[in-house]
Amino acid sequence: MIALPLLASISLVLEAAIKAASQILSPGFRRLLWRSLGLTILLLAIVWFALTRVIAHFMDGSDILSNYPLIDSLAFFFAGVGIFIGLAYIIAPVTAVVAGYFLDDAAALVEERYYPADPPGQPLSFSRSLLYGLRFAGLAVLVNGVALILFFVPVVNVAAFFLANGYLLGREYFELAAGRFRPMPEAAAMRAAHRGTILIAGFLLAGMVAIPLVNLFTPLFGVALMVHIHKGLAARGRVPERAPP
Repeated sequence: MIALPLLASISLVLEAAIKAASQILSPGFRRLLWRSLGLTILLLAIVWFALTRVIAHFMDGSDILSNYPLIDSLAFFFAGVGIFIGLAYIIAPVTAVVAGYFLDDAAALVEERYYPADPPGQPLSFSRSLLYGLRFAGLAVLVNGVALILFFVPVVNVAAFFLANGYLLGREYFELAAGRFRPMPEAAAMRAAHRGTILIAGFLLAGMVAIPLVNLFTPLFGVALMVHIHKGLAARGRVPERAPP
């Protein structure tokens, strides 16, 4: 497996992105989209509720805040701002869980429309999909926790967010998509051989994650994008697909 030159990598990612975007609002995808949006919003609401309850608990127990209403109001205001900022870093692990849940349904629709002559991918079992989704989410929490620490460092914060999420989203979405066509160790090796292409796709997904509302579309778009990229890399590198065990 030989890495593609930069221009070939960019061309492959753009072609895959156009195909993925064009299918997002198609009838079959539209049904998945509503379910994906619903689950993403539900998970974010649960995280929001949990964070606000924890902060409220600590603030209610503070004697300083209870004795000084102005400080109390300012504290709640900044806590709310902090939660809002924190959610921007939480969206990546939330979309990871959603992507794992809808992986096979979304990938099957992409294959049916664009690759009908190819053997279909082998669906991951529910337990494996959940396992990989939770692993993805755990790594995303860890990586974005570090990026959040750097939030107040100008320039560095933006670079840290995009580098961390670009690498993580590219890696995990690609391996989830490639895992339908080959054993996971082989999918990981293929990703490593084409790390430049996968990183470019990851930066695209990181850009989506950074845009409010647009980031809600990341799970399905990310799956569709990486199915196309895997197919493109397999065809250009003449890497045969084989069913994972």
